[in-house]
Amino acid sequence: MPNISQEHIEKAYEQGIEAIILLIGSIVKEYGSQLEELSKRLEELENQKAKNSKNSHQPPSTDGFGKQTKSLRKKSERKVGGQEGHEGHNLAWQEIADIVIKHEIVECQVCGYDLREVEGEIVEKRQVHDLPVIKVQVSEHQIEKKQCPHCHLVRVSKFPKTVEHWVQYGENIKGLVTYLNQYQFIPSQRVKELMKEVFSCEMGQGTIYNLVQKSYQVLEPVEVKIKEQIQASAVAHFDETGTNVNGKGLWLHVSSTETHTHYQVHEKRGQEAMDAIGILPKYKGKAVHDGFKSYKEYQCSHYLCNAHHLRELTFIHERFNQPWAEEMLDLLCTINDTVKQAKLEHQTALEPSKINTFELQFQKIIDLGYKDNPEPVLDPDAPKTRGRKKRPKPLNLLLRLDLQREQVLGFMYDFAVPFDNNLAERDIRMTKLKLKTSGCFRSLKGANAFARIRGYISTLRKQGLDILASLANLFRGNPLFV
Repeated sequence: MPNISQEHIEKAYEQGIEAIILLIGSIVKEYGSQLEELSKRLEELENQKAKNSKNSHQPPSTDGFGKQTKSLRKKSERKVGGQEGHEGHNLAWQEIADIVIKHEIVECQVCGYDLREVEGEIVEKRQVHDLPVIKVQVSEHQIEKKQCPHCHLVRVSKFPKTVEHWVQYGENIKGLVTYLNQYQFIPSQRVKELMKEVFSCEMGQGTIYNLVQKSYQVLEPVEVKIKEQIQASAVAHFDETGTNVNGKGLWLHVSSTETHTHYQVHEKRGQEAMDAIGILPKYKGKAVHDGFKSYKEYQCSHYLCNAHHLRELTFIHERFNQPWAEEMLDLLCTINDTVKQAKLEHQTALEPSKINTFELQFQKIIDLGYKDNPEPVLDPDAPKTRGRKKRPKPLNLLLRLDLQREQVLGFMYDFAVPFDNNLAERDIRMTKLKLKTSGCFRSLKGANAFARIRGYISTLRKQGLDILASLANLFRGNPLFV
C-alpha cells in the first residue's frame, strides 16, 4: 500500500469529496496493475485446484484422495453384473483330456477280496486344468560326414542357419524374453529372475539387451510397411506425449489405425518431428487428433477429439458454473448415442432432419455461451503488451467449438469419423506405464528400440495374430509383414 497515514486520510476528508477521490485514484494508479496481476494469479490457482482427471487432461494419479470426480458416462438401465444371454468365461470341459488318471478300487472293504481284475464302471468324471512341469528343452544338433561308396565323394551336412553357436538360446525363448521386456514392461533384471525361477534358465542382462537390439534391426523393413499402411488408411489417429531419455525430455509420437500402430521418439513435439516421422506429410485421409496446431499444417481432413471437449466442458461447468457448458456436453453425448444407434441399425448416415435439429441446438448453445462470455474489452489506457490478449478459458473453448464446428461434429456428418481420439490415447497410454516402471529410458537407442518393437506387437494384437510365435519368427529371420 502507499505511504498514507491516518493524517492524510483526515486531511482529505476535511477537504471534501474531490480530495478523497484523488486519494483513492492515487492508490489505484500506484497499485492497480499489481492488484490485477494478483487477481489473475489467484484465478489460475483456483482453476488448477478445480482440475482433475475427469475435467482436464491430467492423469488419475494427480487426483489425490480429496478430489471427488464425476464420471462422464450416463447411468445404464441394466442391472449390475452379468447380463442375460452372456456366455461367461468359465473353464470349458475338454472332450479329449491330455492325461487320464483312473482312481481304481483295489480290494473289497468288507472281505478284502482282490478287485484289480474285476472290470469297473466309470460313474463320474472331473477335470483339472493345470500347467505341466515347465522345463527348458535342450535340442542337440548333430552334423555327420559320409563318403559315397560308389564315387568316394565325402560330404558333411550343415547346421540350420539359426544354429550359429556351440550353445545358444532357441527362438521361442528369445521371443518370450523380448515380449516380457518390451511389451509387459518387466525390467531386464526381473526378466532374468523370472527365467531362472520359472524355467531354470540362467540368462544375463546383456543377453536380454542384445535380443532387443536384434529385434529392432530385423523389424526395420516391417516398420516401413506399417507406416505405408497408415499413410494409405482412410482414417488415422495421431497423438504425442512427453517421455524421458536419460534425464532429457523428449516426445513419443503415435500414429494409429484399427489395424496398425507406429511409435517414434523425437526431440521435438511439433511439425519438425512430424516431418521427420514422414507419415503426415504424405497422408491424405481423415486425421483425428486433439487440435494441436502443428497438425493443421498438413493437407488432409482434420477432426477434433470430443473426449477432450467433454472434459473441458465439465471443468467449465464445475469451475465457472456456466449452464451452456453442461448443455453442450449433453448435446455432444446425445449426438454420439444417436450415431451409435444408427450404426447398429446398419444406417450409413443420419437423416437430414436430425442433422438440422442438432445443428440448431448446437448454435443455440453457442449463442448462450457468448452471452456468458463476451469478448473482453481492451482498456485504451492500459500499457501495450506483445501478442494477443489472453482470453478466458470458457471463451477459448467457445471459439474453438464455433469456428471449427465441422471438425467437432465430423462424426455426425461422416460415420467413418470417430467421436474421439481414444484409439491413439489408448495406444500411447501404456507407454506412460513404461516410464512409471523404469523411470526413464537410459539411452535414445533403447527408446527407439522400444518404440519400434512396441509398434509391431501392438499391430499384431490389433490383427489378432499370435504374438509369441511372430516374435520367435523374428529370430528365424522371418518377420511378419503385417
